[in-house]
Amino acid sequence: MRAQGAVRVSAPATSANLGPGYDSLGLALSLRDELEAELAGSGVTVEVTGEGAGTVPLDETHLVVRAMRAAFDTMGHPQPGIRLVCRNVIPHSRGLGSSSAAIVGGLVLARALVEPEWSDDELLELAVRLEGHPDNVAPALLGGFTISGTDEHGDVYAVRSGVDARIHPEVFVPPQGMSTELARGLLPATVPHADAAADAGAAALLVAALAGRPDQLWRATRDFLHQEYRRSAMPASLALVEELRGQGLAAVVSGAGPTVLALVEAGAGLADRCPAGWSHHRLAVDTRGATASPV
Repeated sequence: MRAQGAVRVSAPATSANLGPGYDSLGLALSLRDELEAELAGSGVTVEVTGEGAGTVPLDETHLVVRAMRAAFDTMGHPQPGIRLVCRNVIPHSRGLGSSSAAIVGGLVLARALVEPEWSDDELLELAVRLEGHPDNVAPALLGGFTISGTDEHGDVYAVRSGVDARIHPEVFVPPQGMSTELARGLLPATVPHADAAADAGAAALLVAALAGRPDQLWRATRDFLHQEYRRSAMPASLALVEELRGQGLAAVVSGAGPTVLALVEAGAGLADRCPAGWSHHRLAVDTRGATASPV
């Protein structure tokens, strides 16, 4: 079934890891990129405003276009021409899931344009193949707080879990970004068993803390697996995490960084803790995930 005319898709920013949940926990945030696309006879035109304007490619190599092409191939649909407009607000290379929003947004666009019955499970599996891991694409697609991974059979899973209405995220975004590849390259091949055990316990506690025990958020966001190893690449981010945690706030590096995420109870308001030159956003947990509608 083919949509008549253009389709608009909105996809949220995400924060992965959340401290101890390395490559498994993710949270959708209320910053949303908006995409519009329609099919054409041939060729590709891309228009970008907001984040990434003037720096991202405007041809077949644009990430949204690549995701749409992958979806058309997976669905067995002939490759059409594409007219795409991107209105971006998610900061790029900051650990807020801009690439996952682009991938999920492109796949949801393709589904809405040519195959509305394509399931979320099928879409998620392809999103993980394109992104490499599910911790950002799962909340971008499904919204809310997700626990995701790939099992021993290679099957992707993603389960939503509740977030207490008293909890809201605040992010501190530095002016310079950092590539995920660089951040991952700083991690050791092995870690001490005690550190792995401590992280597993904290991740389990974090699920409970988010669901209804915000008093446990500080303890539940202590990380032993990845943040400290990345200090050399983002010393200011780790310094801010330490400062906020020293004040009893549940602060972590968002995704691969360098953005800092704090999970606080409603009413806290941390704008006055924002370093000079950084931007601060007081957000909500986005429960909708990616959405599609006709234009």
